[in-house]
Amino acid sequence: MKKIEKSVADAYFRARTTMIIIYLAIGILVSYGVVLFAEPLSQIAFNGFPLHYYMGAQGAILTFIILLFINAVVSDKIDKKYGIDAKRNESISAGKTYDH
Repeated sequence: MKKIEKSVADAYFRARTTMIIIYLAIGILVSYGVVLFAEPLSQIAFNGFPLHYYMGAQGAILTFIILLFINAVVSDKIDKKYGIDAKRNESISAGKTYDH
C-alpha cells in the first residue's frame, strides 16, 4: 500500500470526522427532536397513529437508513478526493505479506 503524506492524511481524517459529527448530529436531532415536539404533534394523525409516534417508530429508522447510503456515497467521494483507491491498494499489495 502506498504511503500518503501526513498533511494529506490529516486533511482526509478531518473531512471524515466532520462528516461523522454531522451524521451524529442529524441522528440525535431525529431521535430526540421528536420528543421535544411530541405534544403538538400528537394532535395530528398519520396512518391512524399520532404523528409523533409514527415519526419515532418509522421516521427515525428511515432517516438512519438514508444516512447510511449518504455516508457511503460521501465517503467514496472523500476517498477519491484524497487519492485513496481500495482496488489499487489491493492490487499493489497482492500476494505480499508484511511483518509488522
